[in-house]
Amino acid sequence: MNYNVAVVGCTGMVGRKFIEVLVERNFPVAEIYFFASAKSAGKVLKFKDKDVTVEELKEDNIKNKKIDFALFSAGGSVSKEFAPIFAKYGATAIDNSSAWRMDPEVPLVVPEVNPEDIKWNKGIIANPNCSTIQAVVALKPLYDKYGIKRIIYSTYQAVSGAGMGGYNDLVEGYKGTTPKKFPYAIAGNVLPHIDVFLENGYTKEEMKMINETQKILHDDNLKITATTVRVPVVYGHSESINVELNKEFDIKDIFSLYKNAEGIILKDDVDNLVYPMPIEAAGHDEVYVGRLRKDFSIDNGLNLWVVADNIRKGAASNAIQIAECIVNGNK
Repeated sequence: MNYNVAVVGCTGMVGRKFIEVLVERNFPVAEIYFFASAKSAGKVLKFKDKDVTVEELKEDNIKNKKIDFALFSAGGSVSKEFAPIFAKYGATAIDNSSAWRMDPEVPLVVPEVNPEDIKWNKGIIANPNCSTIQAVVALKPLYDKYGIKRIIYSTYQAVSGAGMGGYNDLVEGYKGTTPKKFPYAIAGNVLPHIDVFLENGYTKEEMKMINETQKILHDDNLKITATTVRVPVVYGHSESINVELNKEFDIKDIFSLYKNAEGIILKDDVDNLVYPMPIEAAGHDEVYVGRLRKDFSIDNGLNLWVVADNIRKGAASNAIQIAECIVNGNK
């Protein structure tokens, strides 16, 4: 069976990646529809060998199309308004913004971690934050086997996570151009600041990682802290994750666990300088894990290094994998 698919926000960085990944993964598309703002309406984009005209995102252009899946990457306010409209007309909206993530009525899904949550959706499913997705893929095997008491996240996030503006700031910054997206130069620099600062001193990005991890793992008692940092890398978020497990472990067992984990590639051979790097993860859907070692400063402590392509697994590919779960009956 083939499905009618809408891509909302099709002209943006993630929207274009949706289109690319649908083709790559051979998603069973009957008809494809591209939606964007009135400003972009009328543009023509390719899907396989077909020219598709971008339509303005409005209810009149949605209601008669019998859309099965609506893939959203158009910003929170757009998702808040239009995801329920697509759902009203029978589509499952899979949203990449933060609009629905912490809504208790909306499942927040990473297929390798909590695919069972898909079954209670009411027409809208939330895609987690890019940095959260790769983290929970890496943490799930540990959580299931040993239990987790505490997590410390330190992230090193690519500029593409801030869209084309972030990408342009990096490229143009090396030419000496004043940044437009970021408050300071990102070229040759590191910014310990992603999203806005909150009253508690954390950034919104940091609180997203904390809250989303608890929701996805169904554990509100999980102790988590985070520091999120923007680095001058184009694609691929890197994360140093320190975990305090509930049980003792042998490091050899941790290696075995990751060798067999779904959606994970273990790259850890320090004698030969083998470890995950964003330059290698770019263009792939897997989460790369390495630098596995005991944290000797606490009981049952473990350090790991986690890398993934933030535009693919951290956004477009994860959303399409959710749709694949539904198509394959894993609801």
